[in-house]
Amino acid sequence: MSKKDYRQWMPVKASINNSPDRPVGFRERDIWICSIGENVGFEEDGKGSKFARPVLILRTYGAFMCHVVPLSTTPKRGAYYYLFDGGTGKESVALLTQSKVIDSSRLKRKIGVIKANDFQSIKRMIRALLRL
Repeated sequence: MSKKDYRQWMPVKASINNSPDRPVGFRERDIWICSIGENVGFEEDGKGSKFARPVLILRTYGAFMCHVVPLSTTPKRGAYYYLFDGGTGKESVALLTQSKVIDSSRLKRKIGVIKANDFQSIKRMIRALLRL
């Protein structure tokens, strides 16, 4: 595993935290660009200067928090991934083991909505993964 340099992420993180801007109207099934950050170990990172990537909103917790699943266009198969038509001409992959609760200030812009049947399948698969 390569070493990460968090010095570029920290000012972006501080800017997000100190910004009064918050998105309104985010809902379950929405796909948003999200500043997910530079994370630890094998946790999924964002890309580019804003450390962003698309995420699927699984559940909302009021106006300030939501549970998301990071998305990728890198083909992956298996019990930890769900492939679906992201509406961009490329298949999207939900990274099921990477779901996390985030503050809504990380959400930057809505880029789509997942089909209802795909959303239900993702929720079913995550429930199955979390059975202890």
